Amino acid sequence: MDVNQVLESTLSPDASTRHNAEQQLLQAAEHDFSAYVSTLAHELANEQAQPHIRSAAGIALKNSFSAREYTRLRDLQLRWRDRVAADIKTSVKDLALRTLASKDSRAGQSAAQFVASIAAIEIPRNQWPELMPALVANVGEGTDHLKQYSLVTIGYICESDDNELRDSLVQHSNAILTAVVQGARKEETNLDVRYAAIVALSDSLEFVRTNFDNEGERNYIMQVICEATQSGESRVESGAYGCLNRIMGLYYDKMRFYMEKALFGLTILGMRNQEEDVAKLAIEFWCTVCEEELAIEDDNALTQAEGGTELRPYFNFSRVASREVVPVLLELLAQQDEDAPDEEYNISRAAYQCLQLFAQAVGNEIVQAVLGFVEQNLRHADWHWRDAAVSAFGAIMEGPDEKMLEPLIKQALPVLIQMMGDDSVQVKDSAAYTLGRVCENVSDSIDPQTHLAPLIRSLFTGLSSNPKMAGSCCWALMNLADRFAADPGATVNPLSGHFQDSITHILSVTESPTGGDAQIRMAAYEVLNAFVTNAANESLPIIAKLSDIVLQRLENTIVMQQQIVSADDRNTLEEIQTSLSSALLAIIQRLEREIKPQADRIMHVLLQVLNIVGAKSSVPDTIFATVGALANALEEDFAKYMDSFAPFLYNALGNQEEPALCAMAIGLVSDITRSLSEMSQPYCDAFMNYLLQILSGTSNGNQLRPAILQCFGDMAQAIGPHFEKYLSVVAQVLNQSSSMTLSDGAFEMFDYFVSLREGILDAWDGAILAMKQGKANSLQPHVDSIFKFLQIVGQDPNRSEALVRAAMGVIGYGYSLFLGNWHELTAFSDLAEAFPNGEYGEVLRSEWIAQLIREVRSSPEYAARTKETARWAREQIKRQPTGGQVSQMS
Repeated sequence: MDVNQVLESTLSPDASTRHNAEQQLLQAAEHDFSAYVSTLAHELANEQAQPHIRSAAGIALKNSFSAREYTRLRDLQLRWRDRVAADIKTSVKDLALRTLASKDSRAGQSAAQFVASIAAIEIPRNQWPELMPALVANVGEGTDHLKQYSLVTIGYICESDDNELRDSLVQHSNAILTAVVQGARKEETNLDVRYAAIVALSDSLEFVRTNFDNEGERNYIMQVICEATQSGESRVESGAYGCLNRIMGLYYDKMRFYMEKALFGLTILGMRNQEEDVAKLAIEFWCTVCEEELAIEDDNALTQAEGGTELRPYFNFSRVASREVVPVLLELLAQQDEDAPDEEYNISRAAYQCLQLFAQAVGNEIVQAVLGFVEQNLRHADWHWRDAAVSAFGAIMEGPDEKMLEPLIKQALPVLIQMMGDDSVQVKDSAAYTLGRVCENVSDSIDPQTHLAPLIRSLFTGLSSNPKMAGSCCWALMNLADRFAADPGATVNPLSGHFQDSITHILSVTESPTGGDAQIRMAAYEVLNAFVTNAANESLPIIAKLSDIVLQRLENTIVMQQQIVSADDRNTLEEIQTSLSSALLAIIQRLEREIKPQADRIMHVLLQVLNIVGAKSSVPDTIFATVGALANALEEDFAKYMDSFAPFLYNALGNQEEPALCAMAIGLVSDITRSLSEMSQPYCDAFMNYLLQILSGTSNGNQLRPAILQCFGDMAQAIGPHFEKYLSVVAQVLNQSSSMTLSDGAFEMFDYFVSLREGILDAWDGAILAMKQGKANSLQPHVDSIFKFLQIVGQDPNRSEALVRAAMGVIGYGYSLFLGNWHELTAFSDLAEAFPNGEYGEVLRSEWIAQLIREVRSSPEYAARTKETARWAREQIKRQPTGGQVSQMS
């Protein structure tokens, strides 16, 4: 293999050439990884090689040590650790360290990444003890390039997410600090070096807690950072303010002295800096202060509620500084850029975010300062100041007492509604967003008789007038619909009198099949869904008529499918089909059983759309959700559609190249089996085959495993004793899943691991309920496995409330729980009830089960529903006769 030619081909603009080259590299790495990594390291270090070849070598090396999936990353790291000889490792590492001095900046950058990748493997195992001393020496004695990229290397090492590496870096804190502080000092004249040091310092702050606890060392670190905020170079200054942000988040308890002596004045100065990046980070410093103090207040309140006395230090920095900081933030609100895209985070938006946080942190004290600014600028000739005034008012809608805000809002609402007609679209957009904030946080201030009609009218006018306002108007209208929905099942609500006009307006905005602005159309359909979802019973006849219109529009898209001539046409049509399917979903969920007269037409059009959409279309996701809602509404009456719909469901289950659609299909199997109950039995063989195929696949099996296990439980509950034919293979899958463990440090897998265990318990829960109906003996070979898994769950402190509740349910008793007007039935099939003659009574009375039940019943962290499950589980265990069979479980 001509390595130079292959590396050059990896940068080719031709996709085929690039793919072939990448495959050659992968094959070379698999064939002889030692030779592969050594060859690339030599190319990266070769000062005579062309820069783009060195860059390609660096990319290839980086890819050899990096992966998004945790298990794949561990495999790549083991390849270096176990398949490369010690002498080659030493040679490769020496080459990488030597490349840090290269005058080719891209080579130096690649070498830094490469060194950090090896460090993540070797530092936790003490296999590269000379690395940190070498990097410190480079910073102290090396050339500027060597200093810079040695510091970049330290930064990469410290920013790693690898938990083993992060834990081991604490012992290297002195070496890290020595290097980064030396590079960050004002005496360092090379600004590239100084910037690299500041970045590395920011990344390392978490590991230097011992040093930060030392007052002398802390003072020196803070001095270096504060001096860097005044360096005159924007990168260094912004990096220094970034350091201060992290320090405030990590070491708030040690910041009182520095706030009084320096940080207050420095950050005010930084907020006024003409360089936007510097100003934003200075603003974010105060965001961090407010967020930290809000978190401390919450933590201390929880500690006191639990009877604790050890409270976190709280210095009221935000309250003390608000009189000086808030006026600056209000001025910065007026630095809008009318051409800025919605997603751009600029000074004005940073100031708005900070003002919101100050309102939450200091409450009522902020109101007068903001009101003065609003009154002064609300009628300003310059739209920037009018917009700032409107935005400032919206920013304080959360934090101050509602009683204080209520009279202000009642006075301001007519003005805000009037400003929806301002000459500036920016001002109108901010007015709409502010009205949304009012609806979200202080909706009681809105008088339905006085304000609702003009408010709704102004927002609908704004929604249809300009695409830039669509998002804000849509959000405000959805908040309005949510806040005035009244209780579920209510005959009328405050929106009832405006419901027909609102639906008419939305239908008018969305009427054009392909014309008009897509952003407005999508936003309008979202509003439609919100109004339908929150409609009172009095409006149900209107919703029933609406279903005709939505269905007609969806039917029209089938004809439009034949008129597509471009990719843009296809995207527009799919967006319309998705919006209409979502609207139909909301209608079905609101009408519930009353949708039955439309069911034939609904399924007919949904099947037609499924039949014509492209293989990569996102439309089937929404259609599947709509079919699931219809199945839930019709229950056993849905059975007549299954023969027509099943092929589409099977195709989705077998389409592992589209994991999102496959996951949706798995959820739909659960919906359908729950709805059809025993009538789903004829389809269960196919369902089971597809689910097992997914589990055996290499691409999505583990990702989708929790959902599949839950589906097993739903299927079992649906078909009852008929599930016996699947019990053996399902038990095998559950036992295999139960044996999976969470690797040390793999915290990114924690949520998945908990959901996996929840799925296992859901599956056993369904199986026990099914077998309890005359087939209990079929469970006996699996009971020990169930108890072993329950014991693992019960003794593991890393468990969610849902997981604990599921465990209680498997142990205990099915129950019905009424919460308010909601009837929620949780049918927990349980071992105690499945074996009522005491066959497993001794195990059910095990100390670990009793301890788990006590913990759940006494813990203030668990909801009443979970505690009730534990109580009933205990009651069932008490009913078990003594003297039954003792399990052989160890």
